[in-house]
Amino acid sequence: MTSASKPDSALRILHIGKYFPPHLGGMETYLRDLMVASASMGAQPMALVHQSHFGVRSSEEAQPGKHSKIVITRAATWFRLLYTPVSPVFPWLLHRLIKQYQPDVLHLHLPNPSAFWALLLPSARRLPWVIHWQSDVLTPRSHWLLKIAYVLYAPFESALLRKAATIIATSPPYLNTSKPLGKVRSKCEVVPLGIADPFDHVPADRGSHTVGADSTAPASPPKPLRVLAVGRMAHYKGFDVLLHAVASVQQVQLDLVGKGEQAVSLEGLAASLGIADRVRFHGALDDGSRDELLSTCDCLCLPSTDRTESFGVVILEAMSAAKSCLVSDVAGSGMGWLVDQGRTGLVVPSNDMTALADALCRLRDDPALTHQLGRNGREKFLRSFTIEASVRAIHNIYRELVGSR
Repeated sequence: MTSASKPDSALRILHIGKYFPPHLGGMETYLRDLMVASASMGAQPMALVHQSHFGVRSSEEAQPGKHSKIVITRAATWFRLLYTPVSPVFPWLLHRLIKQYQPDVLHLHLPNPSAFWALLLPSARRLPWVIHWQSDVLTPRSHWLLKIAYVLYAPFESALLRKAATIIATSPPYLNTSKPLGKVRSKCEVVPLGIADPFDHVPADRGSHTVGADSTAPASPPKPLRVLAVGRMAHYKGFDVLLHAVASVQQVQLDLVGKGEQAVSLEGLAASLGIADRVRFHGALDDGSRDELLSTCDCLCLPSTDRTESFGVVILEAMSAAKSCLVSDVAGSGMGWLVDQGRTGLVVPSNDMTALADALCRLRDDPALTHQLGRNGREKFLRSFTIEASVRAIHNIYRELVGSR
């Protein structure tokens, strides 16, 4: 059999990622779902990532798949520098995995400084590379320390982009506004992220107080709008803006899920605004607990203020759960591209607490609209953002690269 006719069942893909579940994060969720779906198509995916905790011992595990197993090697993380895991054993493990599994394609998920080791390994350089561009390292609101570090990072990043055969961007807006990708535009393709459907067995009406809402029925006092926000407690998530918006609106209850450097200050802000009784801070939750909150909320709010929020995988989770989405319109981010204004959710100007409060009032006061936005979102999810759709597009890229060798 020639390489040009190589089927999915013979494809061996080595992914280089930052972390892997149970580490929480949208990119980690996507990498897991991508590998599971790829294995269900008969490919043989494996991943080299970092341990989420500090230590000197690496590990390897195999998880069963429908047609083939997925193999995850976790390199020991000695410490972190600017949120980046540092693992001196990473290049040795990369060389060993290439020798052991002889992958057809190296799939690099960026940003991740450990991917730079591929530039120095002859065994890695002999393979075709796909780069999955999850986000730019720098944005206008990046910390000054990160801007200094990027001076050292940028040459290696550019070398990776030059070496890659194909570069995957996750949305047209992000591709069109990314300065690093602008230099290699001819290599870039847009493949939206997707997720496994966690709510394929759940009725779309479950848990929402909008169930059975009738727009022709006499008006009644609005019930509390149950809002869910999920993400790392970081500056760019805009949770402080959301808290101010909630404070200016009655009959809104907020559940905040996530941890991070701003968790304590956000709890203090909620108390100072007098809304501590309407805001619940859950910290980090496992998938099951988070999905339970998704199934019982009325809408998801992602009020991010910076294009560090490159896509918003949690939006896909909300769409899967048939929940309306309220997002901010950050230039270059995929959020406003994912959410259709007035059809699958509401899009408001970034960092605008008044506009955010008005949108919350609209959803609270029109439960029929809130419900319909969620139903429309699920339909869009099933059309365009399942993991199967994403994997089919990526497998087409793999086959082209392997067939051209």
